[in-house]
Order: sequence, then structure tokens, then C-alpha cells
Amino acid sequence: GFDSDNSSGDFSEANHKVPEMLDLDPHQSKRTGKHNGETEIQENGIKRHRTSLPAPMFSRSDFSVWSILKKCIGLELSKITMPIVFNEPLSFLQRITEYMEHIYLINKACSHADPLERMQSVAAFAVSAVASQWERTGKPFNPLLGETYELTREDLGFRFISEQVSHHPPISAFYSEGLNKDFIFHGSIYPKLKFWGKSIEAEPRGTITLELLKHNEAYTWTNPTCCVHNVIIGKLWLEQYGTVEIVNHSTGDKCVLNFKPCGLFGKELHRVEGHIQDKHRKKLCVIYGKWTECLWCTDPTTYETYKKNEKRGGEQKKKLVSEDDIKSENDEADDMPEVQETVQFIPGSKLLWRINCRPPNSSQMYNFTSFAVSLNELEKGMEAILAPTDCRLRPDIRNMENGNMDVASKEKERLEEKQRAARKERAKDEVEWHTRWFHQGTNPYTGTSDWLYSGGYFDRNFSDCPDIY
Repeated sequence: GFDSDNSSGDFSEANHKVPEMLDLDPHQSKRTGKHNGETEIQENGIKRHRTSLPAPMFSRSDFSVWSILKKCIGLELSKITMPIVFNEPLSFLQRITEYMEHIYLINKACSHADPLERMQSVAAFAVSAVASQWERTGKPFNPLLGETYELTREDLGFRFISEQVSHHPPISAFYSEGLNKDFIFHGSIYPKLKFWGKSIEAEPRGTITLELLKHNEAYTWTNPTCCVHNVIIGKLWLEQYGTVEIVNHSTGDKCVLNFKPCGLFGKELHRVEGHIQDKHRKKLCVIYGKWTECLWCTDPTTYETYKKNEKRGGEQKKKLVSEDDIKSENDEADDMPEVQETVQFIPGSKLLWRINCRPPNSSQMYNFTSFAVSLNELEKGMEAILAPTDCRLRPDIRNMENGNMDVASKEKERLEEKQRAARKERAKDEVEWHTRWFHQGTNPYTGTSDWLYSGGYFDRNFSDCPDIY
């Protein structure tokens, strides 16, 4: 995020006029049935999470990001306050939780007996984690120091807890575990943002760790670099680029994924290519696709032969993959959504992952996925059991979600001022900030510094939680 308690306060967003709201899908109210945190119960007893936000997003067309960013070229952006209209109504802690949208890939990895197939599923999970960012040009709210977020999804088989453990630098730590005790997923993220005149670049820092307990395996990796283009003029668009290395610390296998930069004519936009190799660096399979669409794998010989034929001017043509193609290549594709793809399909490839279809009114809801729409849902009775630091209770995000932009702006300024005052008070009394649910330690697999879960959150003893709202 861009917000900071070191803000100069030059921009008073509370006094800035907000343009009119966009129209919601007129049919949406018929689909949801319940609003403002209430949840439908299906006939089979499973919770049905909301499918729409309480209010649509506001138009950003009347706001100039250049007036704010022109003084920041080449600088680190964590100390710059942005007007709330450029936000989306989620905290960065909730944004991290979107890793879990494609948790079925972890479940698939746990079920495979072959370590190569497990690595393929883990690689697909790592790519799917950034897929929700496609067309998401709004920035999440920067978490307050001590802010937390929990999510338990019995239908998906996991629970998740995160905490903002540092404000300068901004560090978010998270921990998730399978309800069947089959996996542990944890890490810390410290995104360093810079503005380069026409684009904003987020350099990923922090280690991500996935442990498959049944197989006694641990995988680690870092995210690719994310860049938002045309922040001054033109249509905003996002790309991911850089090399991601996923290491299996038990077998020595490694997956190397190259998120390709767009290039001069956009030929490589969104493309991902890579391979899995064993501890002797022998290529076991090739992975290819787009992080906005799908991911496939094939054997190295087939891949190289296909590429050679392309270079020789062979008659291989781009093929739009249909559902029938997928079913013929992958028997497990029955549950996959029908999405027309633009990836050049190599015959004989196996489908690893496809992106979920977004709700029909997604463009009016900050381009959220169905999973993201549910993250800030405050269900009836939940407030009594949540930690008082949970994002769902944060008033600026709640008011923005409800369409009360003026109130949200004032609340955001109030919370930032409260955070500044608390920090000054601690400095005056020489009191150090203590995290509640995570502690700084060493990642047992990489040997690097990491934030580790201390345990105890789900015992629900919140008596010593800080007052941050």
C-alpha cells in the first residue's frame, strides 16, 4: 500500500468531492437474497457467501494520480498517502488471503504419490496466487500496525490468520493450515514499491513456505515483480515479471518459472514458461501458459520438437482450447469453468490449472473474484468472536464498501492519526511494540529471517489485543 503515518497531509481527501456511483447490476439483488453480512444457507446446509458488494465502486476518472505522484519519481512509496478513491475496500491482509482461492491445488498436491506431480500442483498453486491481481488496479488499504485478519472456510478445508507485524518497513505475516492437518502454508511479505514516471513497481520480498505434512515435504518460493502501467494517462494495466524458483527441500527438485515481461509489441504479455528439474538438474517436464488464463505441462522432448517446428515455419497454428479439448487431455477437468483461452496448446499437454470465472458484475466491484467479494463479509454474530483488530471491523474499509466515501476518508485519516499518536507515545515512554500472534525467527528450510506463527490465535483469548480502531 501507499498510505503511511509519516504522511505530510498535503492532500485532504475528506474534503475532495467524490463522483457519482456506477450502477450495480440490476439483477444482482435477486441473486444474493441477503445483504450487509447476512449469509444464505443452502438446502444442503453449506453457507452461501455473498456474491456482491453492498455498493458498487466509484469512478476514478475525475482524479489525477499524477498530481500526487509527480513528486515521487524514483522514491519508495510507503511514505506517500493516496486518496481513498484509488483504494479497493480490502486490507492488504485480506488481499494476501486470496492465495487460498485455488486451495484445491494444495489438496491435489497432497493426494499425489508421485513427487513430480506434487511439484506440478505446487507450481500451479504459486501461479494461481497472482491470478486474482489481473485487472485489479485499485490498491488495498495499508494495514495498521497490529491489524489482523482471520478466515475459516470449512467448505474449502482451511483456516487462515495474518497480522501486520511491522509498519516501517511494512511487513505482513500469515499462517494457514488444513482442517484435516494435511498442510501448513505460511510466510511474510514486504512489498517495496517504486514509482518510475509511467508505472508503479512492487518488488516482492519475503519467503513463502508450503509444507505437505503427509509427505514430509516443504516447498519455498518468492513472488514475481508486479508492475502497474499507465498510472498518469491511458488505461491502467498490470503485468508480472521475473523468475520464481520453487524448491522442494526434501527431494532437491526445483521448478523454475519465468514470468515474461510484456515486450515492445506485447507478444509475451502474461506468459509464463519454465520447467521442473531434479536435484541433478535433469529436466523432468516443461510448464507453459499464462498467469491470467491457464497452465499446462508436457515432457521436454515434445516441447522442444514443437518449438523447433515453429521456428522452421511449420504449419502449427494457435489453437483456442475448448472444454472438449481439456476433457480429452485431462479427466479431472469436469469441474473447470468454460473459459476460452489464447494459450498456444501443445498436443499431449496436461492441464494443471485454469483461472476461475469472475462474477458478471465484477467490473463494478473493483474486478473482484467471487472469493474476494466474500472476504470482508461480516456475518451475523461474527463480531462477537472476532479479534478486535480484525480487518472486518475497520471503519474506513467498511464505509468504503458500503459506498460512504466521505465517511471512509475521514475515518482513514482518523486511524492514521491515531496510529501516529500511539507511535509517538511509545517513543516517549521508550516502550517497544510487541507483535501478538507472530514472532521473528529463522525459516527452517531457507535459513533466512522470517516471521513465524506463535500459535494460540484460535483459542480466542483477545484480552491483550491493542486498540487500533
